[in-house]
Amino acid sequence: MALTGRAALLALLGVVLVGLVLPSWTGVLVMAVVLLLGVLADLLLAGAVRPLSFERSSAASARLGEPIEVTLRVRNPGRRRVHGLLRDAWPPSAGAESDRHRITVPAGESRRVVTTLRPSRRGDRHAHRVTVRALGPLGLAARQGSHEVPWAVRVLPPFHSRKHLPSRLARLRELDGRQAALTRGQGTEFDSLREYVIGDDVRSIDWRASARAADVMVRTWRPERDRHLVLVLDTGRTSAGRVGNSPRLDAAMEAALLLAVVASRAGDRVDLIAYDRQVRASVTGEASAFVHAMAPLEPSLVETDARGMVAEVLRRTRRRSLVVLLTGLDAAPVQEGLLPVLPTLTARHRLLLAAVADPRVAEMAGGRGDAEAVYDAAAAERTLAERRHVTALLGRSGVEVVDALPDDLPPALVDRYLAMKAAGRL
Repeated sequence: MALTGRAALLALLGVVLVGLVLPSWTGVLVMAVVLLLGVLADLLLAGAVRPLSFERSSAASARLGEPIEVTLRVRNPGRRRVHGLLRDAWPPSAGAESDRHRITVPAGESRRVVTTLRPSRRGDRHAHRVTVRALGPLGLAARQGSHEVPWAVRVLPPFHSRKHLPSRLARLRELDGRQAALTRGQGTEFDSLREYVIGDDVRSIDWRASARAADVMVRTWRPERDRHLVLVLDTGRTSAGRVGNSPRLDAAMEAALLLAVVASRAGDRVDLIAYDRQVRASVTGEASAFVHAMAPLEPSLVETDARGMVAEVLRRTRRRSLVVLLTGLDAAPVQEGLLPVLPTLTARHRLLLAAVADPRVAEMAGGRGDAEAVYDAAAAERTLAERRHVTALLGRSGVEVVDALPDDLPPALVDRYLAMKAAGRL
């Protein structure tokens, strides 16, 4: 049961009338009885809310920031119409634009209400209960009841970096020979022979073919296809640090998605592992499923087990592959956790590490306005120097590093992949 504002207004009006017309306990009693009878009449004549049945429908998923409509069908099997308010409750992160709806459902019929969501976080957003308040004919009181109507909408990563796809796919077509851009070098697939011109690498000369021809002949090569990439998302403590308005993990996802799409178009097999102290997500050979596997991932506030992560990669990947590790460049985790286990990984695979830099640090490094700005700049320069030192340590261990700001990391990582592919180093 619920009382409405009209009941409160009627009670206030009764107090005024009693004070002006019949200022006695008799007047108070009369007005209380009238109000009580009106409330009881409303409760008796209002439609029943307990027998109502509900059914939800919507798209199964939506990208972060995009609207999604969830339809709720309300069926009234009772003998009286249900007229009043319905609240379709969702968590704040679901971004319900309006969760309260006026409804009128005649007896034996059904009606639909639509709640528009604009989620502000990735992951599965679950609906809370549906509450219906059925008003009586006088509008003084209402029957009220809540129903559990389970439903979930999966909010996918936004994939803003897809804007870089056209230019990177054009470069890929060039590397693949469809726009006559062939490369020469060790480790690539043989394409054809042609005459030697000044500037060609003498190591590309095919002496047997030259002996049979009138000119010196060189081999041309095309980038290899059907290579194997393993994308490893570090979901440990360092991925929880915020850069701009989102965690580092979200920026790493953007880079991983763009690389996965480009590598798949190149004919390479791409796998995904998300790991901190256990496997949080795993997708094998299905780049199209990456976005759904990434959606529910959240940073874990624990130190990543680098040894366990390397062991997991080695267990899953037998053939020589390119392992792309998306993690941080913080000195302590890298020097104490990752560096000691690198030889085990780099002995069997090529490792490319991608790290998200903090735009605020870059902004502070350029500050010179006052004493406080100078101190901030000094602290920022020290942070940048530490990152360069860690990058150098990784380089001496045979690891290539891409360290870039959140918006720059996806294209920078793909560019490094394409450069490695063009040079035959995959």
